[in-house]
Formats: sequence, structure tokens, C-alpha cells
Amino acid sequence: MPLEIPKQDTEEIVHSLKRYFAAELDQELSDLQAKLLLDYILKEIAPFAYNQGVKHAEEYFRARVEDLPATVFEEGMTYWRKKK
Repeated sequence: MPLEIPKQDTEEIVHSLKRYFAAELDQELSDLQAKLLLDYILKEIAPFAYNQGVKHAEEYFRARVEDLPATVFEEGMTYWRKKK
């Protein structure tokens, strides 16, 4: 499933790509060229970052789940002990 970016965000990214190419590579890009570059990046490169993000999220939640008993454990049958 390809990553879809909202239109407003796409416009900002296209502007940023054009600015980057002009400033860093001394090359002007048209809107179409920048959009095609963005499409290429989203298809070919973004999945690596996306998958790494999923891996980090999985590691984070797995660590939280492993620690769940220590975090939310509530001992039963404590009414009389607390009453003293």
C-alpha cells in the first residue's frame, strides 16, 4: 500500500524539494519534476523509513507489554491488611 500524503503537505514538500535543489545543487526543478521526484522517493525510499518506524514502535510497545504486570499489577485480598 503506497504512502499517501495530503495535498497541502505534498505542496509543501514539492516547494522544499525545489528549494533544496536550488540551494544545494544549484539546479532549478519545475513543479512536475519535484512531484515526480517525490513520487519516486515515496515508492522507493520511504518504505525503509516507514518499516524502521514500525520496528521502533513494535520494540517500544513490546517492552511496555513485557513490563505490564509490574506496572499495573494490583494485589487482591488486601482489605483486611490495609484495615489494620
